Amino acid sequence: MMSAEIDPFHAIVISRAAHRMAAEGQSVIHMEFGQPSTGAPAAAIARAHAVLDSDGMGYWESAALKGRIAQHYADAYGVVVDPEQVVLTCGASPAFVLALSCLFAPGDRVAFARPGYVAYRNTVKALHLEPVEIGCGEAERFQITAAAIERLDPAPQGLILASPGNPTGTIIAADELAAIAAVCRARGIRIVSDEIYHGLSYVGAARSVLQEEPGALVVNSFSKYFSMAGWRLGWLVVPPSLIGAARARMGNLFLTPPSLAQHAGLVAFDCRDELEGHVRTYARNRDLLLAALPALGLKRIAPPDGAFYIWADIGHLTDDSMAFCLKLLDETGVATAPGIDFDPVDGRRFMRFSFAVSTDRIEEALRRMGPWFAARDRVSAGRLA
Repeated sequence: MMSAEIDPFHAIVISRAAHRMAAEGQSVIHMEFGQPSTGAPAAAIARAHAVLDSDGMGYWESAALKGRIAQHYADAYGVVVDPEQVVLTCGASPAFVLALSCLFAPGDRVAFARPGYVAYRNTVKALHLEPVEIGCGEAERFQITAAAIERLDPAPQGLILASPGNPTGTIIAADELAAIAAVCRARGIRIVSDEIYHGLSYVGAARSVLQEEPGALVVNSFSKYFSMAGWRLGWLVVPPSLIGAARARMGNLFLTPPSLAQHAGLVAFDCRDELEGHVRTYARNRDLLLAALPALGLKRIAPPDGAFYIWADIGHLTDDSMAFCLKLLDETGVATAPGIDFDPVDGRRFMRFSFAVSTDRIEEALRRMGPWFAARDRVSAGRLA
C-alpha cells in the first residue's frame, strides 16, 4: 500500500509568514489559529511551578484527572462515564488517531461535514480510510444533518461530528443531534464526536453526543475552553468494549501525556470563574466582529453559535482565498486562515477569522482592515460597472 497523500495545513503557512514579519519588527495580529491568547489559569500555572520543584515526573496517567473528567460528564451532561473509559492523550489530535484506528480498518469510509476541520480529512487519509465529505451550506447552517446521513449510499462505517464546529462555530440543535444518532444506529454507523469547543457557546450549552448515543467516542482537550493549547493535554472517552484497544494504541503510539500538564489540568477544572471570564471576552469579540464585518462587505457569514470563529464568504472579492489572506497579512499585518483548509471545493471563496485574542487586538484589526476591504470593494465594484 502506498503512503497517503496528505494536504498541507495552509494556515500554518500564513502563520509562518506572520511570525517572520513580527521578527522583522512589524506589528502582527494573529487571527489565523484557534489559539486562546490568555494562557492557562493562574492556579494551574502555580500548581505546575510547585510540581517542577517537587516531582521528578515520568510516564504517568493521573487517576485523579481521569476521575475528574468522568465527574464532568455527570455534572455537565447527566451522563455516567467510568473513569476507565477516559484515555488521557497528548491533545485532541492523538485522540482522533486513537478513535479512528480503534473503530475502522483501511478502506472504511468515514463521513464528515464540509466545511470542517482540516485534520479530519487528512487524519482519515493518513490512516488509509476513505473520507466522505458532505457539503453543508447556508441552508443547513453549515452543519451536518440526519437527512444528509440518511441519503449516503452506501452507508459509511463512520461519522465525525463537531458541535460547535470549526471553522463555522455552528452548533447542532438538540433535536437534530438526536435524529443524527438515531440514523447512525439504524445504519450501523459509528460516531466520533469532536467536543473540543464545549464550554464556548453564546446561544446555550451544546449537548454531548453521549446524551444520545452511549456507544459514541468523544474527543476533547484542554486547548480551547481551558486555554492550555501548549500544554498538549486532551482525552478520549470510549465505550467499555474499546478500553483495551484504546489503551493499547495510546501506550504504543504516544506513551502518556506530559505529567506536568496533567497536574495543571486537574487544577484547571476548578478555575471556572477565570475561564468564564475568557468566554465573556470572546463574546465581546464576537459582537464586535458581527457588528463590523458587514461594513467591510462581509455580509454572508455562518452563524457563530460557539467556538471563536467567523466563517465569511469573500466570493465577491476573490476566488483564491490563500492569495487573499496572504495579501491581507502583507498589507495590514492581520493574519487569518484561508477557506481552502476547511473546504477543498468551495473554500477558495471563504476565509476564517479567529476571535480568540484580546479585545484590543480585535479593535485594532478592524481599524486596519476597514480601509483595506473598502479598497477591495471599490475595485470589485469597478469590475462590475
